[in-house]
Amino acid sequence: MPSLKKLEIKKKQVDKLTNELQNAESIVFADYKGLTVKQDTEMRAEFRRQGLNYKVVKNSISERAFEKLGIEGLEETLQGPTAIAYSDADVVLAPRMMRIFAEKFKKMSVKGGVVGKQVHELDYIMALSRVESRETLYGQLLFMMLYPLTAFVQVASQIAEKGAEAGVENVADVEAGEMEQQEQVAPTDEAVEVPEESAPADEAVEVPEKEAAVEEAVEVPEQAAAVEEAVEVPEQAAAVEEVVEVLEEEASVESTDQA
Repeated sequence: MPSLKKLEIKKKQVDKLTNELQNAESIVFADYKGLTVKQDTEMRAEFRRQGLNYKVVKNSISERAFEKLGIEGLEETLQGPTAIAYSDADVVLAPRMMRIFAEKFKKMSVKGGVVGKQVHELDYIMALSRVESRETLYGQLLFMMLYPLTAFVQVASQIAEKGAEAGVENVADVEAGEMEQQEQVAPTDEAVEVPEESAPADEAVEVPEKEAAVEEAVEVPEQAAAVEEAVEVPEQAAAVEEVVEVLEEEASVESTDQA
């Protein structure tokens, strides 16, 4: 039976671990067996730099501490050599860093973890380890919030540059100038209306009028024939006069003979 002194020491260790874990955002358990001293030193140095707490505690102490925190279901996880990594500031820090070094040092393996007082299996912890850090997520959110304002500033600066080039001080004057240019361009667009140009072509293709002109032209030979007949009348009249003269001469000869 353990002495009262050992029981008191163990109780202090449980209380200390309980106080350290009660504000943890996430806790990850790992089997560190097989790591060399050099590897363990390198890993612990990186954990400190990232602000991640890491320690190796007897499973009996860990069991008592989690019981005091009201977390159950770790009986299978707390078997064999077990290291505990936890963070009070970032829920993904412990899963991500433990995964990185488990991949780097093949002999180390992740067992599972606790997030929000809830015990989770290995698959959940591995999925959580691939989520971006809180700072990165805040940065992405801030970028999304500031992007519209940034775009507005860029557009405003471009308008100001145009105004400076045109010698205009007010942005409203720049916009008014652009409106005037658009209005000047508009009449040219209206003038180029193809349907109106096609109208003369439609008028030009009026076959009936041309056919009438052709019919009139065809009547010319008939008129020419009439003119020729009119020209022949004087010739006939001349022949008649000649006959009359001959008859008059014969009549005079007969009268002379009778006398």
